[in-house]
Amino acid sequence: MNTLQKIPALLLALMAFVLINGLATSLHKRLDLTQDQRYTLSDAAKEIIDQVESPLVIDVFLEGEFPAEFKRLQNETRYLLEEISSYNPNISFYFSNPVAEDSNADAVAQQFASFGMQPVNLTVKSNGKETQERIFPYATANHRGKAVPVSLFKNIVGASREQVVYASIQNLEYVFADAFNKLVNAKTKKIAVLKDNGELPDGKIADIFKKLGETYSIAPFPMEVANTDPEKALKALQNTFDLVVVAKPTKAFSDAQKFVLDQYTMQGGHSLWLLDAVAMETDSLRNEARQALAFPRALNLNDLFFKYGVRINPNLIKDLYAAPLSVAAGDGTQSQYIELPWFYNPLVVAPNTHPINTNIEKPIRFEYASELEILQTAKSIRKTVLLSSSVLTKIEGTPQLISLDDVNKEPDPKAFSNGAQPLAVLLEGSFESAFKNRVLPDELSDLSFRESATTAAKMVVIADGDLIANALDPKGRPLELGFDYLTRASYGNKEFLLNTVNYLLDDKGLINIRSKEIALPFLDTQKTAVQLPKWQALTLGLPLVILLVFGVIFYRIRRQKYAK
Repeated sequence: MNTLQKIPALLLALMAFVLINGLATSLHKRLDLTQDQRYTLSDAAKEIIDQVESPLVIDVFLEGEFPAEFKRLQNETRYLLEEISSYNPNISFYFSNPVAEDSNADAVAQQFASFGMQPVNLTVKSNGKETQERIFPYATANHRGKAVPVSLFKNIVGASREQVVYASIQNLEYVFADAFNKLVNAKTKKIAVLKDNGELPDGKIADIFKKLGETYSIAPFPMEVANTDPEKALKALQNTFDLVVVAKPTKAFSDAQKFVLDQYTMQGGHSLWLLDAVAMETDSLRNEARQALAFPRALNLNDLFFKYGVRINPNLIKDLYAAPLSVAAGDGTQSQYIELPWFYNPLVVAPNTHPINTNIEKPIRFEYASELEILQTAKSIRKTVLLSSSVLTKIEGTPQLISLDDVNKEPDPKAFSNGAQPLAVLLEGSFESAFKNRVLPDELSDLSFRESATTAAKMVVIADGDLIANALDPKGRPLELGFDYLTRASYGNKEFLLNTVNYLLDDKGLINIRSKEIALPFLDTQKTAVQLPKWQALTLGLPLVILLVFGVIFYRIRRQKYAK
């Protein structure tokens, strides 16, 4: 074959190569062969990502060498962002190391902390030595001049490093989708925080509403208006707010206030109630007598909730599975603080039985919670128990004298035999007014009145007002909700309430993303330690044995061949 005859064949080969390349590019397809489909974006995430119509850049500060577990977090973050970028080319990402060789690590850490991104200190073992390393497991999503921080690290106090990394990877799709949602969607939903009935002060609810304020509009609502002009108050709630939050009121509600809230519900308004049926605070125990009287708190709401199908009984729940309390032990200069379980502070592990509860790794702490009784009234309302005490529960009536010295007493397990008690309940459906078949007070008789809901509403009732309260540091600054300043323990209150608000406001996209479960295989360290010699022998010794056998065979073949 001469040169002229070869040219058409080369052209055909080149054309075929270009065609195959073009088809491969246009028909590009990513396949997720994992059992849990963890590299496949959920439909809810795709809906949010589809809304990004202009360049969105993600800066990820996870470049560099890390311990094996955090290397996994680095890789999983990269895989997810590759999938997101492939789905929507408007989204791009870059990995970088915020602490370059010539930079000041403390200055970088301070700069990150000013944006609410605290560095994570790791203890790394290498060659028998332990060293401290500082990493920044964060990213920032930047879109149209606005930046949103993204935490890639989900800290769980007391958990192993593998558990923390697992929880962090589980949460990756949610944190990025949440960041995109904040960047591309305006705050269309509005939350009213009720005032004037002795609710928690702003400093005690600052953390949860700071977080919610990134997605929703938050505003206080003065309930005193309902006493002077109930019609005005009702219209303001109906026309402005999608959710009402009642955070631990301590003063009784008037009939006018109850009427306004009842009619708000009848028109499809959603609400979150965090109520204390018993007046009791741990701070009141820290006196010379080390005791205080717990007594029922009259809020004048029993008739309202009875009609809706629940009742908060004025008693106290004691649970053997409880959060610790920091108390002083010893006298004078020999005294020190120790942590002992305080059975009036039940710890509740959220069951994966509802989207609100899914993937909440840390237990939820209650303080002086009461029994929430589910009634047979309101059959049209679907009642879902979200949180319950453990089966080792004791119900104490009130008034009850509580002493701080009880923390040192050994409990009798036989006394804790009341079984699991509901502490948080979700009510959904077509509500019926608590004022139906009742003679309305004169000041309410001229108002328009609905006996039943025209639109399905949702309501969550929690038998503990302190569930939403964050602690304050010694300078009076709000700490993260769920963090106990004295015991340094962290609980899942914040995640539970964020999920609750998302669900009540129909943000099912974020709820569904958070509910996605993945299964990551981690190395069993105990099994690895036991079987290490066997696998070392197989991986190192077996290849040498095989090589030796082949060497002997090859030597004998050569000897027989050249011996002649």
